Amino acid sequence: MTSQVIPRARSAAPAGRVAGTPRRRRFRHSPWLYLAPALILLITFTYVPVGNMLFYSFHKWDGLNPAMDPVGLDNYVRVFTDERYWRVFLISLYYFAASFVQIAIALYFAVVLSFDVRFRNLFKGILFFPYLLNGVAVGFVFLYLFQPDGTLDTVLRLIGLGEHTQLWLGDPDIANFSLAGTSVWRFTGLNFVLFLGAIQSIPGEIYEAAEVDGANRWHQFRHIIAPGIRRIISLSFILAISGSLSVFEIPFIMTGGANGTRTFVIQAYDTAFQFRQIGLASAMAVVLLVIVLVLTWIQRRLLPDDEVTLS
Repeated sequence: MTSQVIPRARSAAPAGRVAGTPRRRRFRHSPWLYLAPALILLITFTYVPVGNMLFYSFHKWDGLNPAMDPVGLDNYVRVFTDERYWRVFLISLYYFAASFVQIAIALYFAVVLSFDVRFRNLFKGILFFPYLLNGVAVGFVFLYLFQPDGTLDTVLRLIGLGEHTQLWLGDPDIANFSLAGTSVWRFTGLNFVLFLGAIQSIPGEIYEAAEVDGANRWHQFRHIIAPGIRRIISLSFILAISGSLSVFEIPFIMTGGANGTRTFVIQAYDTAFQFRQIGLASAMAVVLLVIVLVLTWIQRRLLPDDEVTLS
């Protein structure tokens, strides 16, 4: 008697799953689940406020009355025609010039401390420490430093330079220099860390080959370090542009915008919360945002982010 082998019937696909469909397709939306919290926070606290700010800029509103009066482009016209609003942009030039000093100091120390120097870890901490401090704390510290008969005046008298004491924050001719110097002290550490990290990412074999060929420190900086950190230098210029235009906390804490130190952001702050002109202040913020974006685009066109090859 011949036995017959009856093939086993293929088990049916589980309910809710199509036969032959790879299991991984069920999880094709998983990346969006991980991105959802960050996207929700970004949209809620960045794009929605920017949209509201743009909407307010076309209205006259005191921030309290539920009713808003549409004014079209009147707020923008006032920003560009009223001298009180566009002249404060000139104060940003002090901070813009100071940012170049800041970049130069940070780049110098980053290059020096990237080599084998005694106590370099100590110097790294000293340079980066000011950036870790709160901006309000920095403002109060330098407020006591620059006040009449304060720390700076006392030190000048001790070293025999008492005749050079000034009203460091009360004289409109030098107040902005004092505030810009404070900004240099605080933010040099940020640029220093960026430059130092970029320099240390350059392979050490390149330095060794350069030393074999007789290259000194200046040659290594010119032909190895500077091309290798070009992208970070470009980033520093972008931060310098945006930072100089949006200076707020240091002059606000130290002078409140008095004695010719009022920046564009302080002017917008006072317009919104002191004079209750939310629409006009929103237009000022939109103008500042557009200026930063345009200047950044121009800077990127002038200094393109080309690929750097050191080998």
